[in-house]
Amino acid sequence: MDSSTTTSTNTTRRRMRSGAVALGGMGLLAATLVACGSSDEPDKRCASRSSLDHLNMKECKSGGRGAYYYGGSVSNGKVKGGSFDKSAVTRGGIGGHSSSGSSGG
Repeated sequence: MDSSTTTSTNTTRRRMRSGAVALGGMGLLAATLVACGSSDEPDKRCASRSSLDHLNMKECKSGGRGAYYYGGSVSNGKVKGGSFDKSAVTRGGIGGHSSSGSSGG
């Protein structure tokens, strides 16, 4: 076996490995997106019930000063647009939708 054949074989192997990594990464990305979009769980964050301050998640663990706040968003360190009642919040997700307000007529 001469050196040109060895070099060619090594180059082919490298190309195949990088192609496999790219395909594997795309599969992982697709699985992640599907998993995120199929959950019926609303977004959850930790907040103070009294001040609505957004807190570190460890504050919602046993003995912490926070409670889980579902849905909504965080603006200027405060939670808004969601609820401490998980059943009051529906998840939109990819391809999903949530509704609020009343139906007009």
